[in-house]
Amino acid sequence: MSSPTLAAADEARALGLRRMRTVATSLLVLAALVFVATLHRGGVWGYVNATAEAAMVGALADWFAVTALFRHPLGIPVPHTALVPKKKDVFAKGLEDFVVGNFLTGDAARERFVAAGVTRRVGGWLRDRAHSTRLVAEVSSTLERGLEHLDDDEVRSVLEKSLLPRLAAEPVSPLAGSLLHQVVADRVHVGLVDLCVVEAHNWLLDNPRTFMTLVTERAPSWAPTWVNDLVGDRLHTEAVKWLRDVRDDPAHHVRLALDDLLRDLATNLGEDPSTMARAEALKERFLTHPQTLETAMGLWEVVRRTLSVSLADEQGPLRERLVDECVALGARLEADEALRARVDERAGAIVASVVESYGPELAPIISQVIARWDGKEAAERIELHVGRDLQFIRINGTIVGGLAGLLIHTLAQLAA
Repeated sequence: MSSPTLAAADEARALGLRRMRTVATSLLVLAALVFVATLHRGGVWGYVNATAEAAMVGALADWFAVTALFRHPLGIPVPHTALVPKKKDVFAKGLEDFVVGNFLTGDAARERFVAAGVTRRVGGWLRDRAHSTRLVAEVSSTLERGLEHLDDDEVRSVLEKSLLPRLAAEPVSPLAGSLLHQVVADRVHVGLVDLCVVEAHNWLLDNPRTFMTLVTERAPSWAPTWVNDLVGDRLHTEAVKWLRDVRDDPAHHVRLALDDLLRDLATNLGEDPSTMARAEALKERFLTHPQTLETAMGLWEVVRRTLSVSLADEQGPLRERLVDECVALGARLEADEALRARVDERAGAIVASVVESYGPELAPIISQVIARWDGKEAAERIELHVGRDLQFIRINGTIVGGLAGLLIHTLAQLAA
């Protein structure tokens, strides 16, 4: 069923077609009346009669030509008439090929996308905070519903049957070695070393008796207790002092030795077959351990619950931050011509790729829709869109035919 907008447009086209058809037919009738009125009259009226006669011939010929496109003239099945009803499928295929060859091409789609200034208009739209707020609200609601409808069993199945086995099968030693090299080069590990040293130092200060017990357990059974206590106390003092030195000195030899150890480990992870094999075995053992899957599911549940709560809070920091980022992005897209050009280039390439990939699959809709029409319906629909302009052919044929008749009659009179 057609929409009200299309129905109103069709009514307007039909009215225009009727008006132009009336004008063209009126000219034919006028030419016929003038011809009859000036028949067998001499002088100037002979010229008028010849003009009217030729105008009638031109009008009738063009009426026949225009009418023959859509139906049999006067219902008479003259050969090569009613072309649209008979050849609608051929016309549809030709139209489909024309659209694919000239419109559904990657270059045409890319040029049209860039010329439309979509990126600039999107930037202007996003710069309005009300628009960005609305966009974030819609996206947040969609994501929230999507998270709610994700089944835990499906997530578990994906992790257990796809993700973890794939990670277990992929060699990670070279990647881990490269990452570790970069971590050491960028001193990223220093914070973790500081944390461990500080915690160990604090633990020794808070648990001297535990440390003493661990030391005296390894003392000889024949040694006097007071000797063991003295040695344990001394060891505790030296351990606390040593950890304090490591904590306070960024260039401590222990830290430097740890850096060398990590560099050697990074190199071995990428080059030493034995180290690589042990690392892969450790990785596989870790990923295939039952607790790994349970831990992953626990992390997933925490992430999902946190995201759902954050997305549902209309005044929450997550939504506010997303709105701020959208507004900032809109302002940059409007003001930064270089950024806009890069976005246009990438988005245009995506549009071109989509059109080239799926355009030929969309174009057959033209022939499929027209194939469902019967011949009469196809003729009526096409005539509704182009018939008004075709009536100008009849009008021009009447005028041009009349002028040609006048010229021929004038030349004949001059020759006589």
